[in-house]
Amino acid sequence: MDMTWVTERIAVGGAIWSDVNMQEVARSGVTHIIDMQIEFDDTELARPYGVEVLWNGTDDDFQPKPPELFQRGVEFARAALDVDETKVYIHCAAGVHRAAMMALALLGSLGWELDDAMELIQGRRPVVDFADVYVHSVKNFLRRQELSRGAGKASDSDSRENGSRLKSRNRS
Repeated sequence: MDMTWVTERIAVGGAIWSDVNMQEVARSGVTHIIDMQIEFDDTELARPYGVEVLWNGTDDDFQPKPPELFQRGVEFARAALDVDETKVYIHCAAGVHRAAMMALALLGSLGWELDDAMELIQGRRPVVDFADVYVHSVKNFLRRQELSRGAGKASDSDSRENGSRLKSRNRS
């Protein structure tokens, strides 16, 4: 099975395709799979082994990817990683572009600097190729994620401020 561990709990690699390979994935401790390949959905292969699958398929077409693609994967992986003893396998057909792109988005959402995350992923899995358009798509996703967090904080602050004003008016 073509699977490379980039951290203790996150692996990147190529397609699973068969029950024999899915058995190997499950035996390695993988509990969650993000399947980035549009070519094949692993859900049915994984079901007998209790492995949860997010089929987040996208073409490897060197076109910009929408933030929603990353959001689905990041939410799925982070929810999985919030539980002790879980492991996430992110894969596409060859483990070169799409899986690496999703792993980069995940590590970035976990606070990694993108250059450090790219170095880690490529250092562990030298076949990875970070296409500029995919890296740019990840940066856009992370920027949007950061802005939405900032907007959430601002609206919380505005709500508290407006609530204070209302309380002040009620006192007078």
